[in-house]
Amino acid sequence: MENIETKPAGSEVKSAVMRHLKMYSKQDVLSLTKIRRFETKLGERLQVVNNSADIEKSIAASSARYVLFGVPEDLGAKGNYGIGGADTLWIPFLQSLLNIQSNDFFDGGEILLVGHFDFGDMQYLIDTTARGEEEKIEAYRHAVIAIDDEVEHLTKIITEAKKIPIVIGGGHNNTYPLIKGAAKGWHKAGVLPLAQINCINLDAHADYRPLEGRHSGNAFRYAEEDGYLQKYCVVGLHENYLPQNVWIDMVNNPFIDCITFEDIFVHEKRTFMQAVSHATGFTEDTLTGIDLDLDSIQNTLSSAMTPVGISPMHARQYISFAAADSKPAYLHICEGATRLSDGRTDATSGKLISYLVSDFIKGMAL
Repeated sequence: MENIETKPAGSEVKSAVMRHLKMYSKQDVLSLTKIRRFETKLGERLQVVNNSADIEKSIAASSARYVLFGVPEDLGAKGNYGIGGADTLWIPFLQSLLNIQSNDFFDGGEILLVGHFDFGDMQYLIDTTARGEEEKIEAYRHAVIAIDDEVEHLTKIITEAKKIPIVIGGGHNNTYPLIKGAAKGWHKAGVLPLAQINCINLDAHADYRPLEGRHSGNAFRYAEEDGYLQKYCVVGLHENYLPQNVWIDMVNNPFIDCITFEDIFVHEKRTFMQAVSHATGFTEDTLTGIDLDLDSIQNTLSSAMTPVGISPMHARQYISFAAADSKPAYLHICEGATRLSDGRTDATSGKLISYLVSDFIKGMAL
């Protein structure tokens, strides 16, 4: 069990819709912030929800442009036959972010930190009741539906207040409720004529698998099927891990585009930044969700960790350019881990994500 030095206590939201949301007080935030004389850290500057009993009013009243929350779960990855561990990234990331220097480059006051979702009770129930691999897979997929509802609701609240969600996962399954909640929220706020958004995804996988039950591999398929995703472009897709049926569905859909890793780095048909620019151009007609799957970055700990991928610098360039060159509906960074269930560890993953979040906010200011 983690203590207050490594995990904010938070306060439970007494809501049937978001009963797993743990909200942070300023004291929770400061407990993870290393205060130093003559310096100001982000943890001292960012905002928290003032009234946990009325989260909608608190978010709407905040002067922050960005609303940050975590979804540390690996149920979606396990439901996709993946390795667990995506639930371990949030706290190390938060510790890194809160201890960034507040300065003219990145102040921190533009962020409202809500807290994180804790779905540990679902994991415990599955661990203690499910029998056999296939029964567990079905249980994980059923649990993801409940996660969808809570993440969608918070995302809708944030975007309805015309603020940009920054979400750290967790599995890529959470893109579906992000797309759905953002489309509904921005539409209700009067920003979108229809409850539909576009999406750019830097990923080794398309996450466009069939509608076989919710998991981390089919978020975009469900979002499109339900009418909330209009255009979708994947950058850095690995040809070796693209099922033929998914490939056929993608190339026959004029609203989906992709540029493979091989076309960029092996055949050199275009540069990495040309590929990113193509993606922002393809999706420029409306608000666009910006996704980054950590399994696209070489040797970065994730459920589908790869020895062949983009560099951390490529990831930073992608985030910065996409923030500046598109109209972001949200930012979603997912699938990373500091500890996988097979025993592999990497303590630097959280710090990497803190760089990416700061790059996004700085990019929005360009």
